[in-house]
Amino acid sequence: MKKSLFTWLLVLATLRSQGAFILIPMDDSQTNHLKSYGIAYKVLKDGLDVQWLLNYRGGSFMIADNTRIEQECAIRGVSYTVIADVQAASILTEISNPEANMDVVKLEKAPKIAVYSPKNKMPWDDAVTMALTYSEIPYDVIYDEDVIGGKLPLYDWLHLHHEDFTGQYGRFWAAYRGAAWYQEDVRIQEEMASKLGFSKVSQMKLAVATRIRDFVAGGGYLFAMCSATDSYDIALSAEGIDICENMFDGDAADPAMNNKVDYSKTFAFRNYKLSTNPYEYEFSDIDNQPPIRKIDRGSDLFTLFDFSAKWDPVPTMLCQNHEQVIKGFLGQTTAFKKRTLKPEVLVLGDCKAEDEARYIHGDYGKGTWTFYSGHDPEDYQHQVGDPPTDLSLHPNSPGYRLILNNVLFPAAKKRKQKT
Repeated sequence: MKKSLFTWLLVLATLRSQGAFILIPMDDSQTNHLKSYGIAYKVLKDGLDVQWLLNYRGGSFMIADNTRIEQECAIRGVSYTVIADVQAASILTEISNPEANMDVVKLEKAPKIAVYSPKNKMPWDDAVTMALTYSEIPYDVIYDEDVIGGKLPLYDWLHLHHEDFTGQYGRFWAAYRGAAWYQEDVRIQEEMASKLGFSKVSQMKLAVATRIRDFVAGGGYLFAMCSATDSYDIALSAEGIDICENMFDGDAADPAMNNKVDYSKTFAFRNYKLSTNPYEYEFSDIDNQPPIRKIDRGSDLFTLFDFSAKWDPVPTMLCQNHEQVIKGFLGQTTAFKKRTLKPEVLVLGDCKAEDEARYIHGDYGKGTWTFYSGHDPEDYQHQVGDPPTDLSLHPNSPGYRLILNNVLFPAAKKRKQKT
C-alpha cells in the first residue's frame, strides 16, 4: 500500500512539473475513435509516453502537451482537450481511488507490427489491415517465405490475416474450385512450398504455425481473426496427421484423424472434431455457424466482460470501449463454442444466448495470443468478392476498437496479471 501511494505521489509530482496535457477522450464525445489510436501510436513512435486511462471516459489517452500533437489531432479529426496540470492531477486522483474501477497504464514504446498476409490479391479484405491503414499505424506485410526465413523476431506484434493453416485452401474447393483466384492461389502456394523444400502446402503451413508458436513463446503478441484462429490451432494439433483429402494434397486423408489429434499442442481449443467432408465449408465443430447458430441479425450481439482495472490490467486494456455490447458479425469462423475452449482460456466477450465466445485471450510461454471471431465488425455477412468496408463511415466502431486495443497492448509497461 505504501509503495502504491508513493507511486501515485511520484506521478502527481511529475505532472505538476510538466505543465499542460492533452486529453484524448474515448467516450461518446470522441469524433474519431479509430484515428485516436493512430495518434497514440505516433506519440510513442516519436519517443514520448502515453498514459492510457483505463475505464476513464472509455479508455482515454493523456499526453504531455505538444503543439505538433495538437496539430495531428486536428488534421486527423480526433477530439482532444488541453488541460492544466491541476486538472490532470485531479483525474489521476480520481482514478487512484480504491473504489473506482479505473487505473493508469503507461505506454512506452511503439510496437513493430507485422501482418501475415498473402502477397497475391485475394477476393476478400482483412479487418485488421484496414484498421491499421485507416488509423495510420504503420505495419509490414510478411508471408510464408518471410516466416520460414526467420523474420518474426524482428517484430513485437503479429496479426494473422484470413488464413487456412491446415493446407486446405480455406475449404473453398466445393464452391470456388473453378474460380481464377482460387486456382492462382493453389498454384502460388504449391510453388512456394516446393521452393521452401516442402512436398505439400500443409507441411509448409505447419512449419509456419510452429514458428509463430515459438514467436509467442519467446514473448511475441499474436492476434488473429476469422479462420486464422481455429485453423491455426487445428494445424498444431494435427502435426504428423494427414487431414487433407485428395483434392487438396493429392492423396487421401487419414480416416482415423479424429482419434489422433493432440489437443495439448493448441493455444485455445480442445475436444473438437475435425470435418471429414471436404465439401463442407468448415474445418471442425469449433465454429458456431448457421444453421446450428439460431440467433437472428437483430439480436446478434455479444457483451464485453467487466474486469478489475487495478487487479486485471491486461484484459481490461483489451476490452476498453465506449460500448459494452457489440454488434455481432459473421465469418468463416463466426464464433467459438464454449465447450471447445480450454479451461485456462480467458473469455473477454461472449453471447450467452448461443453459449459462444467471440473474443478470447491467453498466455503462451512469455507471450500472449488473442482470437477474435468473425470477419468484419462493420459488415455483418461479408461475402467473397464484396468491396472492402469504408472505415471513414465507421470512425467510432466499437467492434474495430477491440482490434486496435490489441495493437497498443504490447506498448504497455509490463505488469503481471494478478488473477
